[in-house]
Amino acid sequence: MDFIPLIATRRARFDELDRQISEGGVFGDSDRARALLREHSRLRETLGLADVWVSLTAQREDARELVGAEDAGMSALAAEEVAGLDIRLADLERRLQVAFLPPEPGEDRDAIVEIRAGTGGTEAALFAADLFRMYVRYAETVGLKIEPLDSSPSDLGGLKQVVFQVRGASVFRRLRYESGVHRVQRVPATEAQGRIHTSTATVAVLPEAGEVDVTLTPADLRIEVCRAGGPGGQGVNTTDSAVQILHLPTGKIVRCQDGRSQQQNRERALQILRSRLLEDKIREEQEKYSAHRKALIGSGTRGEKIRTYNFPQNRVTDHRIGLTLHSLDRFMEGDIGEMVDALLADDIAQRLREISVPRSNDCHAPH
Repeated sequence: MDFIPLIATRRARFDELDRQISEGGVFGDSDRARALLREHSRLRETLGLADVWVSLTAQREDARELVGAEDAGMSALAAEEVAGLDIRLADLERRLQVAFLPPEPGEDRDAIVEIRAGTGGTEAALFAADLFRMYVRYAETVGLKIEPLDSSPSDLGGLKQVVFQVRGASVFRRLRYESGVHRVQRVPATEAQGRIHTSTATVAVLPEAGEVDVTLTPADLRIEVCRAGGPGGQGVNTTDSAVQILHLPTGKIVRCQDGRSQQQNRERALQILRSRLLEDKIREEQEKYSAHRKALIGSGTRGEKIRTYNFPQNRVTDHRIGLTLHSLDRFMEGDIGEMVDALLADDIAQRLREISVPRSNDCHAPH
């Protein structure tokens, strides 16, 4: 791969972003400013790798000129240096290939995560709560910020559903692979016979959408307010602060009740609705662009059983990449980085294979 023109293009874009940021005009629009700052940070990292590659390439050329010199000792040292530089450059070039991959839709955005109890009744709700705590602890270890948006508690401390926002660097890129059906195998707290039960919870990771991404027309919205409620009479709000929004064109319904006011719940509900609509939009574009590729990873198909958490054997298995970790106890405490990195690496490897293999006549790149 010829990196020189790619580096030149990225450097020109980086200089343009530098100019825009230094002028300060972008900060009037917080969403746009955030996007530009993230692109600027990503390009700075890429250009840092590129500078090292340019330097090492020059060093290798200089060393090659000394190979075969009359001084046998110098020639041997030069050959040894070339071999070492070849290894370093091969690794660096793989990293640059990844850095030069076109960003996938929304991968640098913050995310909205929805967890819902699936089959299994009370145990499914307890598992949903466990997953929520797992993501909260993971976020704490990697410097991400979580803000709960809405939740529906169940008995015994479980959650029928919970929606929360995750902010930080490349959040959607890291968490997108969590979308799907998560299956748990364990002895429930309510099981008197000690039998292992199987339950599920569904996770959906949505790229956070702004008003620019998705326009909501007031005529398309049916907004209702009602009293918030909690289990067993706890957490019941005596004012009409809960907000439910029906998006008439799609039939999507969003309800928020965890905010301190009706206005806050309304804003949160609109935020969640925009993100769900953006997810649909991104999925449609991905299907148009890559109908030929399997979309288990990348589209986050919710209907697929993506992972099994087996408590008796202390193992967690991701079925998409066949990775099994025998450290479920640490995994549930938020130590999910190895799994996240493996899923990301697998997706990148697949994308690199796609751009290196010519497409057949019936597959066309988008215009």
